[in-house]
Amino acid sequence: MRKDRTALSGTLHRLTLDCRGLHGNFLGDESLRAIDVYLPHGHTGEGLSLLVDLVGFTAGGPAHTNWKNFGENVPERLDRLIATGAMAPCVVAFPDCYTRLGGNQYINSTVMGPWADVLRMEIVPFIESHFGCGGPGRRGVFGKSSGGYGAITHALLYPEFWAASACHSGDMAFELCYLPEFPRLLRTLAKKNFDIKAWIDDFHAAAKLNNNDLHDLMTLAMCASYDPAPEEPSGIRLPVSLDTCELIPERWANFMAWDPLELVKTRAQGLKTLKALYIDCGSIDQYNLVYGARRMHRALSAAGVTHIYQEFADDHSSVDYRMDESLPLLAKALTN
Repeated sequence: MRKDRTALSGTLHRLTLDCRGLHGNFLGDESLRAIDVYLPHGHTGEGLSLLVDLVGFTAGGPAHTNWKNFGENVPERLDRLIATGAMAPCVVAFPDCYTRLGGNQYINSTVMGPWADVLRMEIVPFIESHFGCGGPGRRGVFGKSSGGYGAITHALLYPEFWAASACHSGDMAFELCYLPEFPRLLRTLAKKNFDIKAWIDDFHAAAKLNNNDLHDLMTLAMCASYDPAPEEPSGIRLPVSLDTCELIPERWANFMAWDPLELVKTRAQGLKTLKALYIDCGSIDQYNLVYGARRMHRALSAAGVTHIYQEFADDHSSVDYRMDESLPLLAKALTN
């Protein structure tokens, strides 16, 4: 719902792309993907910078362009920010990167799919060629939660591709945000004699899902993302023992290699080439992500990486309003 009814509305275009990198993927997910693209009022996209929205778990990009009760969807937010002059006009893309396991971490995985490559080598070039926007030095990525993880990880791994990044409440400090989920997951899987594939099949066949089901699926998706096991029927193996929930060191090491707090130890220098880097998190985030965010802020400061770090008095849920802080910053940096 529009907060500012005087703001001129941009236009929303829906593109579709058959992503070659998703052909024959392990999960059997569709390769034909919708990409919603926002153009500011009065613009064709030509010559504008490009921002790519990576959404959180359980969602796909077009969820951010849907009608929203009691608040703005992202295009309405962009209309308001641009109309008031708070934000420079730019193209914003909302690609559908949803998977059968409920979401995406936006990295390459033999089970989840080569999503980092699909985004950089297929989706973004497709958008840029269609609208004449973006290009080197004029691309930014932003997201919240799993999308925040994707945004900071892409900045760490591909600073030559992205010129700006905003991470809202992104996954980091894996021992704090993921390990607490495994005891409940084990109790759930025990009811299926630890047949992960059978549990996932039942999940998709259920007439109604509960919150614990969604969290358990998310934990399984993290396993498929960070320590994929395509030799298993489900593509998933756990980093803990099934009877005592003890860490299996080599499997957990595979997880931890993808923690942004580990990646930054060797890749901080690349972040210095970014035009803007923004990180925030709620001070009472229920997934313990604020502790990882503070560690990241400390690591970036120690490495001399210019960035903006903010904490705000809220938790992990319904914090889209934080885009009012990040999006103008990214758009300004990419426009200059």
